[in-house]
Amino acid sequence: MKNRKTQIVDLALQLIREKGYVAISYDDLSKQLGVTKASIHYHFEKKEDLGLALMGKVQENLEQFLKLIKSSVMTVEEKLTLYFERQYAPLSSDEICPISSLQSDFASLPDVIRVKVQELSEFEIKVITTILTDEQGTKPANQSKDIEAVVYTVLSCLKGALQYKRALGKDVLSLVQTQINRLVKS
Repeated sequence: MKNRKTQIVDLALQLIREKGYVAISYDDLSKQLGVTKASIHYHFEKKEDLGLALMGKVQENLEQFLKLIKSSVMTVEEKLTLYFERQYAPLSSDEICPISSLQSDFASLPDVIRVKVQELSEFEIKVITTILTDEQGTKPANQSKDIEAVVYTVLSCLKGALQYKRALGKDVLSLVQTQINRLVKS
């Protein structure tokens, strides 16, 4: 069984994917976990503390993934497929990427959280850049001179697909994944 702190972080991460950081409260967490708000405050004195812990967990997952792909001999397409499967496929139809959720709340976030969202966004870009570059890390997989544009295109398409999946109830993620794979092959 998970310890209480881990349960809080896991639930808060789920709620952020569903409702956004600004919309969740310690009351939401305490009711769903069946504990008092004081119990939540014991582990995370302020909501910012919880937000930092959440982003730490997302960062850790991305770091583990980056380590995995750096040590693999997979093709770019295989790395992208693995990224889709690990980062997006497990999300339910009413959830979006936690980084996207935090980015959409950006203007309402406390400064300490904003800084971490920027750092996490940069790290996510680094992960996709690593996926799209060859084994030597020198040339883009699709031979494009502007890897940065391709990285932003990939991320925008993936995150947009999750938004459409949420709004329309259609799983457009697999369609987008296919198109992204075509893009990086060209």
